Amino acid sequence: MNFKEYIPFYKRNMVVAVPVILTQAGQITVHLADNIMVGHLGTTELASVSFANSIYILGMVFGIGFTQGLTPHVGQSFGKGDHNNVSSLLKNSLVLNFGVSLLLTLIMFGAGNLMGYMGQTEAVVETSSHYYNIVLFGLIPFLMFFGLRQFSEGIGITKYAMYITLFANLMNIFLNWVLIYGHMGFEAMGIKGAATATLISRIIMFALFLIVFFRYDCYNKYFKLIKWPVIDISQAVKVLKTSIPLSFQNLVEITAFSLSAVMIGWLGETQLAAHQIAMSMSSFSFMLALGVGAAATIRVSHQYGYGDFRSMRIAGFAAIHLSVFFMALCGLAYIVFREQIPYIFSEDPAVRSLAASLLIVAALFQIFDATQLASLACLRALADVKIPLMLSIISYYLISLPMGYFCGFILGFGTVGVWIGLLAGLGFAAILFLLRFSKISNKMIAENS
Repeated sequence: MNFKEYIPFYKRNMVVAVPVILTQAGQITVHLADNIMVGHLGTTELASVSFANSIYILGMVFGIGFTQGLTPHVGQSFGKGDHNNVSSLLKNSLVLNFGVSLLLTLIMFGAGNLMGYMGQTEAVVETSSHYYNIVLFGLIPFLMFFGLRQFSEGIGITKYAMYITLFANLMNIFLNWVLIYGHMGFEAMGIKGAATATLISRIIMFALFLIVFFRYDCYNKYFKLIKWPVIDISQAVKVLKTSIPLSFQNLVEITAFSLSAVMIGWLGETQLAAHQIAMSMSSFSFMLALGVGAAATIRVSHQYGYGDFRSMRIAGFAAIHLSVFFMALCGLAYIVFREQIPYIFSEDPAVRSLAASLLIVAALFQIFDATQLASLACLRALADVKIPLMLSIISYYLISLPMGYFCGFILGFGTVGVWIGLLAGLGFAAILFLLRFSKISNKMIAENS
């Protein structure tokens, strides 16, 4: 297969990916703005937000993974032209997503009471709990928005989610400025203001997407096809068989990162604040690649629905190439500007120095992260979720966390050692996911040639 064959697939993938990339970039820009604004309140505040987010993100990512289980089924049915089934999937996913969102909120509220038992300083625990308890209320509207977004991506429409996210993110940044520092007659709320701004913006996102769904025929026609009962058991089970493994797969990866943050917190506030800076930048490039990954799920699932397995394979590998390209550029920027980037977030010299070192490790795992993310997105498009879940457990629980602890605490490398463990886990996952997609796609081509 030569390079010229890939060119039209690069173009088609990018048409779908660009709106998602802008959506993800907008979300991570708000995350960066939060950290920058909070970072200038002090090291304790930045460490507190890092700790709170390391707990909150477990529920959020589990929920996002659950919503992602819808996309391959919608994409495959849409590719076949089965609009009644697409409508049925929408109906069942709305019911399932609401139930799971509510359950997750209750579970995460209980988990917040365990913050004091995780080895963090008393100041960090007290401050982080204020942030956590407010932002948690935004979990239900945020996951319901994601459910609508995953459906939209399944039918190949990505622009409306982009418009809504960018608007809500601008509102979030503005509200941060008003509420964190106390402008326009409002009292300065500190990190409580950052949490409140996030909560308001997430409610706005869901409300606006609902309006779009009822206003535009490209979505509303599927509402009109919805039939009673409220939930179809066989259809719900079909979605759950994909959604539940994806939820746990996302949870496995993010648990490795969250537990790494907890381990770094044992070393002190300075280390945790530096970790947050490096992780914020790494999250930026991750979100860009996530946009390409979303395009991979859409394009691969549609080609699978059409029964064109050779094009399915090319579309998948084109997405992997694009993901590696974007994240490699980001990694290069992290190395070149590693001394300058921390100045944006913190005024503490010790925090800036350590963050600069962590950015070098973050740069190294960009290619691995890009490969594992895009390969996993291709597998998700095929509704291949059970084996990848097991591969994730091996990569992150048996490789990443033990190696991070060994390098960080046994060998005495500290925070950098914990990040070396993350690097190893991502590398292992990248190889396993890439090999699996290659094997499955080749087998489909051989069986249908």
